[in-house]
Amino acid sequence: MTRDFLAEARRLSGEFAQLRRAFHREPELGNREFRTAEKIERYLSGCGVETRRILGTAVVGCLTGARPGRCAALRADMDALPLQEATGAPFASQVPGVMHACGHDVHLAAALGAARLLAGRRDVLRGRAVFLFQPDEEGRGGAQRMIDAGALEGVDAVFGAHVSPDLPAGHVGVRYGKFYAASDTFRVEVKGWSAHGAEREKGVDALAAAAEMVTDVLALPQAMPGDRCVVSVGTLRAGTAENIIADSAEFAGIIRTLGPTARAQMRARFESAVRAVSERHGTTVRCALRESYPGVVNDEPMTRLAEEAARAALGADRVHVIAAPTMTTEDFGCFLQARPGTYYHVGAGCDVPLHHPAFLPDDEAVVTAAAVHAVVIGAFLETV
Repeated sequence: MTRDFLAEARRLSGEFAQLRRAFHREPELGNREFRTAEKIERYLSGCGVETRRILGTAVVGCLTGARPGRCAALRADMDALPLQEATGAPFASQVPGVMHACGHDVHLAAALGAARLLAGRRDVLRGRAVFLFQPDEEGRGGAQRMIDAGALEGVDAVFGAHVSPDLPAGHVGVRYGKFYAASDTFRVEVKGWSAHGAEREKGVDALAAAAEMVTDVLALPQAMPGDRCVVSVGTLRAGTAENIIADSAEFAGIIRTLGPTARAQMRARFESAVRAVSERHGTTVRCALRESYPGVVNDEPMTRLAEEAARAALGADRVHVIAAPTMTTEDFGCFLQARPGTYYHVGAGCDVPLHHPAFLPDDEAVVTAAAVHAVVIGAFLETV
């Protein structure tokens, strides 16, 4: 049945490409994916898949097989990015300043394609396949909100994938264990005392303190043992005039770590470094750390199942084990904290990086992902 799914996906490649292009033409930002949700519901209904709407724009589809068994979920993210498209594609975004620059159009079409493929085998399908169409992955995250709304009730395992410009079209990459980084956003407010620029000693320079804090926190990953971690500062604001010592400053950014131990260590070191600089300069400081995405840590048995299923469908030469984790973030990790599962990569066939206005995966990515999704879900449901 594994090869059958790939052959059927190729036969339906034109339909799947049209799906992807329709999503690409009408991108929507997080929590505003209303037209996207309507397209999803129409297509799933046409496949005989029951749907329900939660969180305003999230869609949950359920396909029940003819044979009893377990339940597997497949997740696809829905939202686009606030970027002006520069691909020149005939199906380029028709929404000014918004585009699918992270491949979510491919993710959507591939998940719908997998639903079509599995629905065609309903008479032999064991158990249930649930399709989770998630809003707001690029913003504050929709995964945990879907879980809180009951999207994983009755689900035994959860799977998902992301297109990757590091892989050729028609190829898949799996990763065992730690895959995507956890993220914590930070905002640091520094308060000093203003003075004339000619008499710095009469003031407490918040800008100088903030600049030293930035230097110190950016150096923290060099002293961290074990897995790689990253601190990035995206904004630094201070001062009102060139001849006035700044009485306040503020900087913000993100800490990215792999695994809960490194996450706790880096948070503690970050706060300690900031407060040490503040004490030396005589400023007061407010350090706000907000826990964001938990990181993606793949379950080993589920990853092995996905690897073997993908090899059976595509051939061993088209399935790769990814050697190193990525420091990008993904809220799919919320699903993996709630259920065993795995997240894999599908070749984009496009060497432009993610989140670039010229990023445009090949339509072959939809065909490959749809077939592999169907094979992986089918393989899990056949296990007892």
